[in-house]
Formats: sequence, structure tokens, C-alpha cells
Amino acid sequence: MAKRVIVIDDDTYIRDLYVEVLKDEGYTVDSASNGEEAFNKLKQGGYDLILLDIMMPKMDGLGIMEALKKDPPPVKNGPILLLTNLDHEPLIKDAISRGATAFIIKADITPEDLVGQVKKYLNETTN
Repeated sequence: MAKRVIVIDDDTYIRDLYVEVLKDEGYTVDSASNGEEAFNKLKQGGYDLILLDIMMPKMDGLGIMEALKKDPPPVKNGPILLLTNLDHEPLIKDAISRGATAFIIKADITPEDLVGQVKKYLNETTN
């Protein structure tokens, strides 16, 4: 069974690119374009990996993480990789302290690098 990944980003281009690249790798991919939509999907649970943008409308990534702590899903979600263009250490440290596993600077990552990171955090071997 394919691993379930959700891409949460308000940037349509980034979101669509990541979804397409991950689907091409055989993952089952869901997406959300704002924090409220993302939280409604995440509270159902069952995602193997969450790619979560920090800055979004309706609820930011940190708000989503906080809401999930207060109202955990019935089926546990996997690791959270933060997506950001902000290389702002205090914000990233805050997110890691709230439960994020790692972060990806969107401007610095290629689609190939993204696949490698996803495989790494899903404990899959890379070629």
C-alpha cells in the first residue's frame, strides 16, 4: 500500500509541483491550500508524512501543530516536515519544539531533493 503524504502550502505552484512529483514516485498524495483546510484533513489522521508550510492564511503551520496537540487525531499522523522560505532560526526552533521533525527551505530544494527528504523521513531507501 502506498504511503500517504499531505502537502500543505498556500502557494499553488509549489503545492501542485510537490503533489505531482510525489505522485510520480508512487505516493498517495493529498493537499490543502490553507491552515483551516489542512487541520480538517489532519485531524482525521493516518498520514505517513506531513509537508507543512509555516506561513498560510486562516491558520499558520504553528497553529495547526498546536491545534493537533490539543485535539489529536484518532489515527496518528507521521512526521511533520516544515516548508518555509524563512531561514529564521527562532521560528524554526519553536516549530521543532512543538513537534516538527525537520524543515525544508523551499527556495533551496529541487524536486529530486524533495523526494530524497520524503524517503528519508519515511525510512525508505533512496537510490
